[in-house]
Amino acid sequence: MTITRLDSPNFDARTLPVSLLILHYTGMESGALAIERLCDPAAKVSAHYVIEEDGQIFQLVDEDKRAWHAGVSEWQGERNINSASIGIELVNGGHDFPNPDGSLPPFPDVQINALIPLCKDIFSRHGPLTVLGHSDIAPARKIDPGEHFPWSGLAAAGIGFWPDITVEDRRILFELGSRDRGVAILQRGLAHIGYGARVTGVMDDETSLIIQALQRRYRPAQIDGNVDIETMDIVKALSENIAAGGLV
Repeated sequence: MTITRLDSPNFDARTLPVSLLILHYTGMESGALAIERLCDPAAKVSAHYVIEEDGQIFQLVDEDKRAWHAGVSEWQGERNINSASIGIELVNGGHDFPNPDGSLPPFPDVQINALIPLCKDIFSRHGPLTVLGHSDIAPARKIDPGEHFPWSGLAAAGIGFWPDITVEDRRILFELGSRDRGVAILQRGLAHIGYGARVTGVMDDETSLIIQALQRRYRPAQIDGNVDIETMDIVKALSENIAAGGLV
């Protein structure tokens, strides 16, 4: 694995041990423009690594430093996500620069095949890490790396967790505005997984956005923010994995 060094000035000291690996897409027209921005001191953003569409890997910030990639975010009650994480940007136009037909641009195999060994290399230094998308830690602001990101394939390679859900029952149980004791149970489950859910007993906008983030990652075929039986099964599987000492 070859890694090219390009130093970004946008970093500072860590105050927490590394426990998270956060994946992003660049959402820009090209990798060159994304790297230029991540290395621009005026932009005040950065990531530890950038992976080009052709599989080239660039390191912008040392892993023992705090890169500025997460923004306002939360996981397991921790809001200083930059200090607790390593950030990887994958060059992909995403929702901002879709294909001419409106579809989302794919992540090429060569790019994912570069990501997998990089993640395992990071794990060799920091131990197993919780692997998250930007949308998981900031569901009200971010939707990357997007529903087109191959999360299941990554999990099959040992990067992150994929729930084994076989029942596809999408009868809606709770939708925006629903008030029910079951909503409170759901919110506790989301918080147990790590999402920044508040237990209100109401399917409010915040909870719906978290559900969209969950669906974008684990049920990309339908992202509506409603809670159906299949979505509840996903929450249950993730909660059970966390309770058993696993990671997402």
